[in-house]
Amino acid sequence: MILPVSGIRLGTTAAGIKRVGHPDLVVCELVAGTRVAAVFTRNRFCAAPVHVAREHMAITPPRYLLINTGNANAGTGAAGLQAAKHCCAVLAQHGGVRVDSVLPFSTGVIGEPLPVKRLTDAIPAALAGLDDNGWAEAATGILTTDTVPKAVCCRVALSGGEVTLTGIAKGAGMIRPDMATMLAFIATDADVTQARLQECLREAVRTTFHRITVDGDTSTNDACVLMGTGASRIGLTPGTDDAEHFQDALTDLARRLAQAIVRDGEGATRLITIDVGGARDAGEAEAVAFTIAHSPLVKTAVFAGDPNWGRILAAIGRAGVDDMDVERVTLWLDDLCIAADGARAVGYCEQAARERMARPEITIRVHLGRGQGSAIVWTCDFSYEYVRINAEYRT
Repeated sequence: MILPVSGIRLGTTAAGIKRVGHPDLVVCELVAGTRVAAVFTRNRFCAAPVHVAREHMAITPPRYLLINTGNANAGTGAAGLQAAKHCCAVLAQHGGVRVDSVLPFSTGVIGEPLPVKRLTDAIPAALAGLDDNGWAEAATGILTTDTVPKAVCCRVALSGGEVTLTGIAKGAGMIRPDMATMLAFIATDADVTQARLQECLREAVRTTFHRITVDGDTSTNDACVLMGTGASRIGLTPGTDDAEHFQDALTDLARRLAQAIVRDGEGATRLITIDVGGARDAGEAEAVAFTIAHSPLVKTAVFAGDPNWGRILAAIGRAGVDDMDVERVTLWLDDLCIAADGARAVGYCEQAARERMARPEITIRVHLGRGQGSAIVWTCDFSYEYVRINAEYRT
């Protein structure tokens, strides 16, 4: 069961944007007074809804989110901006709110005009379906090439009582967020100030959505939203145990959603954790981890179950650590040491390595022997299916 969040209602319908009869339009209604934090893609070709959502958030507190799949409304120029704003205006009229209190979000094919009439004609049906318990339907309604919906929820015990956290996300390809994921929406009934809510979201994103990659491609439409209704009337004081517990719970929820995206990566058969330690600083560790994660040769070897550790060493060696002492680098596959002192580890067993590579979840662990910096990144393998899905994406 997905826990409802007091003050949030969701309605999902089929607008015929993705395909006839498939749920592809979600309206999320926020009770008056809800505070909203968000982070968006850094892609310079960011989509029209990203521009409009940023603009609207700077003007007035949001009351509705309007989310469609099947069309990204990206690479659509001035017409795309006009389309996004028109859709916001129609929802605002039906909801009796200001136009700039509606935030639009889109995902799907880039470069195609948004089918505005189909979208706006479906808004009344989405509004009629608004429900506190609409999270499961919404999690399905935002999917593109995902094979499963992604939803996580929890209750957090604080000194003043329990608060709820519930989140949904979508994403399977074009995933290297550089801030968040393709789309993620998280809500809580905790009473958190606007400034603190934004801090909590950025901190959660930093070590979760910001540390996943499927294919190294940052989407034009990435967005992650955190909504705080305050309905529980349980507040957070910075620097207290309550604040720490809430942040830990939010980060854990974001991590679970982020890992669900990687597990459902297009054509993925294995989840890969890349754990780099012994770096000069966290930035250096992250650079090494992402270089491994983005290597097609590493990812295809993992798909084949082939412990071709030379590919991992090659990725480490081209990660931009110019003064690296290769003889101080140690490499493990799960608990098996496979390389040390600049060569294959003494006692290395190929069969033991193959057994570990056959597991559905694998950890590649690297120690650079240079300092205390560390970083963890999650990725997946590359299979034949990834190529098929993306070759046929528009056909």
